[in-house]
Amino acid sequence: MATSIDLRGGGAPTTTRPHPLDNAVWAALDGPHALPHSLKGMGGTPIADRVGRAARYPADVYAFAALADPGDPAAWADLLTLVGPGTAVRIKPVDRVPDGWEVTGGGEGVQLAATEAFRTEPEPEAVRLGPDDVPEILDLVARTRPGPFLRRTVELGAYLGIRHRGRLIAMAGERLRLPGWTEISAVCTDPDQRGQGLATRLIRAVGAGIRERGDTPFLHAAAGNAPAIRLYECLGFALRRRSTVVSVRTPGTSAEIGAF
Repeated sequence: MATSIDLRGGGAPTTTRPHPLDNAVWAALDGPHALPHSLKGMGGTPIADRVGRAARYPADVYAFAALADPGDPAAWADLLTLVGPGTAVRIKPVDRVPDGWEVTGGGEGVQLAATEAFRTEPEPEAVRLGPDDVPEILDLVARTRPGPFLRRTVELGAYLGIRHRGRLIAMAGERLRLPGWTEISAVCTDPDQRGQGLATRLIRAVGAGIRERGDTPFLHAAAGNAPAIRLYECLGFALRRRSTVVSVRTPGTSAEIGAF
């Protein structure tokens, strides 16, 4: 954590804190998603599974873990304790993985935040999606591949969908929630229904709910997904940062745990 000198305050040191969006998964797991009421259907149980400076979502909610400081070896040690040996886990953002951890995959993502140009409005055709809609949601996700979406991801926030003749053809919703910010996620449209502005309408509708709470919307996308990034920028989102996503496997023996 950096410390600076504020000359306007007579030389008193001030602490510069990182922005919560710089480590959004951790900020959510250490913030709103750590609260007992944070996840519907959990019976008041906190969603965050945590050991020290490492935390993760349940495997059927969101397949990510997070570290308070990805550059801190102690946080990686806590993650190893949390998930156990020989376990696959996804983390972002990460620049370097400690020795003994196997990198099994990864990629580059981008983060975009809403500006004042982002216009929100309700969508009359949108319906609220819930657990009963999960089979249809997973079918749409399988055909459109908007990013990670699991059996209970729908419980993280408000998900809205548009139906045509009773069939779900488009959706968008809320995933990460951290102090002052909520992520819009799972934006997808059936390939046969594209070109009608359905994604735009749903993004604006989900964004309206977020702003009503006093939060600011933000988004993540794969760095190579140029059409999605172009859409988000046209709607009033601005590129904020790029980050590396890694899939790793934890050291696989108790001896390695003791030596870490």
